Amino acid sequence: MSLEVLEPGLLTTVQDAGRPDWTHIGVPSGGACDRWSLSVANVLAGNRPDAAALEMTLVGETFRVLAPLRIGLAGADLGGHVRETGAPLRPGRSHLIAAGSTIAFPGVPDAAAGARAYLALAGGIDVPTVLDSRSTALAAAFGGLDGRALRTGDIVGAMRPGASSPPSPPGAGLVWPDADVDDPGRPIRVVAGPSNGTADLVAVPWRVASGSDRVGLRLDGPPISATPGSDLPSFGVVPGAIQVPAGGGPIALLVDAQTTGGYPVVAVTIAADMRLLAQLRPGAEVRFVEVSIREATDAIRQQAADLERGAALLRESAAWDDAWQGAGG
Repeated sequence: MSLEVLEPGLLTTVQDAGRPDWTHIGVPSGGACDRWSLSVANVLAGNRPDAAALEMTLVGETFRVLAPLRIGLAGADLGGHVRETGAPLRPGRSHLIAAGSTIAFPGVPDAAAGARAYLALAGGIDVPTVLDSRSTALAAAFGGLDGRALRTGDIVGAMRPGASSPPSPPGAGLVWPDADVDDPGRPIRVVAGPSNGTADLVAVPWRVASGSDRVGLRLDGPPISATPGSDLPSFGVVPGAIQVPAGGGPIALLVDAQTTGGYPVVAVTIAADMRLLAQLRPGAEVRFVEVSIREATDAIRQQAADLERGAALLRESAAWDDAWQGAGG
């Protein structure tokens, strides 16, 4: 089961759950920016939630399907479709694709559609493991497919090319529970950081600036005066931390951010809402709301329970056998 890249996207890379165990030597955690959507796409494809998949940003690839396969899609709606038939490839669903088909993800102008889509192949994507992960580390040029984004002519294959699709329920593939119900416009929850300035952050809406990437989102709005100021000694930072450089414009760190920094941190995005942060396009408006650490903990536990509930419902509806469950190492 494999795909051939006919036309490259804006930025498509192989990503999994990242390298959180290597930050002590300065390696960014990396992996999927939106790990919830990575997990959903993988479960829809019959894989473990943390298996390697493709992360497509704003405009995805056009692929030729080289053998029949099942894909799982989640995250942003990039206008996916089968070119020969016009059949839509919607997120939150699995799709059975015939050999010889051309599938395209041209992107859509609607900011509410999100920024990043995840395409999982049944069996998981077959690339080497580097530092316990198959994720692409773009800045260091390792992992994934030769440490880079996909380009024309690349072949993306599955870990288990001989695996057949699991028995299918009636209809056009599996649908993630509540796939059509989301709240991308709601405020993103944060906990207060070690520097003053949280009140300024949550008081006004912000707009995502151009130049934002997997390292971080630059936010336009009134400058924040954070104390202590910008002359801090370097200390450990994590994805979701919201730093304030000397100019007062906050930067919300994403998964490819550095592991240490000396700018004030006025807040940290809660883990359960990192998926919302990851789906913000340049020009999108965002608001933040402060919550307690207890609320943050409850939210990530609820998210984990929702993932397990959805996976259990899919297993029951598809009657997956033991040989299929857990594919995609």
